[in-house]
Parts: sequence; structure tokens; C-alpha cells
Amino acid sequence: MLGFLVGEALRDLRRAGRVAVAAILLITLSLAALGGFWLVSTNVGAAAAHWRERVRIIVYLKREPTPADAQALVERVQAMPGVGATRFVSKSEALGTLKQVLGKDASVAEQLPSNPLPASLEVTMTAEAATPEGARGLIARLSELPEADDIGGGIDWIERLARGQRLLEVIGLGVGAVLALAAILTVTTATTLVLHLRRQEVEIMRLVGAPELVVRLPLLLQGMLQGLVGAAAAIWVLIAVYLIGGPRLEPLVSQTLGLDHLSFLTTQTVVALIMAGTTLGGVGGWLARGRTDP
Repeated sequence: MLGFLVGEALRDLRRAGRVAVAAILLITLSLAALGGFWLVSTNVGAAAAHWRERVRIIVYLKREPTPADAQALVERVQAMPGVGATRFVSKSEALGTLKQVLGKDASVAEQLPSNPLPASLEVTMTAEAATPEGARGLIARLSELPEADDIGGGIDWIERLARGQRLLEVIGLGVGAVLALAAILTVTTATTLVLHLRRQEVEIMRLVGAPELVVRLPLLLQGMLQGLVGAAAAIWVLIAVYLIGGPRLEPLVSQTLGLDHLSFLTTQTVVALIMAGTTLGGVGGWLARGRTDP
């Protein structure tokens, strides 16, 4: 029975001709668009997580404490909620870092009459506290330190990057949904055309008492086959784009987002795209109606 149904579905697919090809192309476009936005969103999210782990809040001190007072201050800050690590940076260390940054122009810093840079604390937040609300709360607590003169740093720009990721996901879902609706309608049209071409066969099957499920199951399988082929084509399109465009974009991505390499879709995402394509085709096939319908 299964072999008969699959054979009928393949024959119906050939009968649909160009309409079936158009349906497959639309499914390919819808899933490729969704997968493309998903691919970009995944890498933007990885960049946001990458930078969130490296955020530092700098507490500039009014005066440089003694080693004992600096150690006590570090321990006090380390005990605050949301603090992952704390490091004391002396005035001399800050000046040395500035000279490294200046490179060949380091002589400018050496000509200063005195060290103008303040001592500071570099505070790293825990993963749970690395949110806009958590950062603002921690900055407020650090500002209350009697030794603190000014506070620098924050994660607002990283959260803007995360909001951009969510916007990409919404746009991708919107574009994919529109194209998916068009694909369903095209699959429905192709299946309805097949129903019209084989109306005499369907009438005979019903006259001899064939269950309605047996009559319509080849149509459902036809739609699912179109969806499966479209999903496979979309995945190959995404692989080709990733292999061709990835190496060219990685230097730019490394400089702007700090990612060493671009990531491809996960296995779960690829499986989800295949299931989505098969479901789209199946829905289109099941919705088909013709003049032979009861």
C-alpha cells in the first residue's frame, strides 16, 4: 500500500508540471530567507554574548590607596552582588598601559611632569548581572563607595546589538511567513490541478468503496514531497552562500564584531527547516479541492 501511495504521489507530481516546480521554488525561497535571517541572527547573538563576557566597569578612585587599603577595597567590591572579578590598577600600571597604546608616540607620556592618570578598579560582572538593569544596579552600588570618584563602562551598546538580533529574527519570520503562505497556495493550486486531471480515477475509486483517506493521501504525499525537495534545496542554497561568502566576510566580522569565524546553522535548525518545508507542502496538498470532491 505504501509503495502504491508513493508511486501515485510521484506520478501526480510529474502531472503538475510547472506549477509543482513553482511551488518548490517558493518553498525554497521562503525557507532560504528564514534560514538566512536565522544565520545572521545566530552570529549577531554570538557576538553579543562574546562582548558581554568582556565588559568591564571601571571605578576611578579619588586617590591611590596603599597596598593594604587597595586589597581591602578589592575584597569589599568583590563581595558585592553581581561582581565576578575585581582587579586593582595602580597609577603606574595605568601609565604603562597608556604608553603601550601610544606605541612609537610613548615619549609624549614620558614628558609629562607627573602621572595624571588615576588609580582604578576593573570590575567584571557575573553572567547573571550582565544585563542593562544589572549593570545599572551595580554601577549605583559602586558609586556609593567613598573612594570612588567616577564610574565608566556599561553594556548598553551590547544590548543594542542584542535588540538588533531580535529585530532580525522578527523580520526573518515575517518574510518567511509571507513566502510560506505563497508556497502553500501554489502547492494547493498544483494539487488541485492534479485532482482535475485524475478526476475520473478518483470517481472510480470512490465508486468501488475506497476510503476518502486513500483517495486524498497521494495528494498529501505529493505536497509533502514538494516541501521536502524545497527544504533540501534551501539548505543547499544556505550552505553555498556560507561557503562562498563566509571566508570573504570573516575579516570584516572579526574587526567589527570580534568573532573569529562565522557559525553555520545547528543540526537542530537544519532539521527544523526540513520539517517546516515538509509541513508547508503537506498543508498545501491537504487543502486542495477539485470538482471531484464530495
